[in-house]
Amino acid sequence: MAERKQVLLRLDPAVHDAVARWARDDLRSVNAQIEMLLREELRRAGRLPDKITPPPKRGRPAKPKASEG
Repeated sequence: MAERKQVLLRLDPAVHDAVARWARDDLRSVNAQIEMLLREELRRAGRLPDKITPPPKRGRPAKPKASEG
């Protein structure tokens, strides 16, 4: 997967609180919620790039399987 870009985003505190509550309801981080919202709006506007990496999987990474031997 390509390296993820980092951006500084300044938000009104009330907007941040609303996004944080929504993210908590959806079991996402604020960052993941903002990315989901941006992707959805890009798709709706017909501006989502064709070659876009899928969003990261939600939840914890799978535990490595113990090797048989």
